[in-house]
Amino acid sequence: MTGDHFAAPTIEVGSLVVLHCANPREKLWGLLIKMDGLGMVVRGLDLESVEDWLAQERGGSEALISPSTFFVPTHRLIRIDLDESGPVVTGYGDRFSRECDRDVRLALLGDSGHEETN
Repeated sequence: MTGDHFAAPTIEVGSLVVLHCANPREKLWGLLIKMDGLGMVVRGLDLESVEDWLAQERGGSEALISPSTFFVPTHRLIRIDLDESGPVVTGYGDRFSRECDRDVRLALLGDSGHEETN
């Protein structure tokens, strides 16, 4: 399609991603911090913990689950998906923003979004 401008979503630093990993087999979700030939640095959670973290953040309860920063070497990566919403499924990032009324990227980076009192 020469001349047409079509901007497909891309995986880049600042994207919310789901990493599918091997050895050990696991799925990780979070904010892509760095990506190069060696691997990816992500600030996030094991995919199995995302629902519990979302409930914790939505309820404003004590932080028992918190994101961490991890490096995944390239040889472990099977697939990388953007955390996107579609017609049937809502992405985790969009759900967080809708249910918690906060920016998920700031929450992953450690901004609680709650005013501190002294």
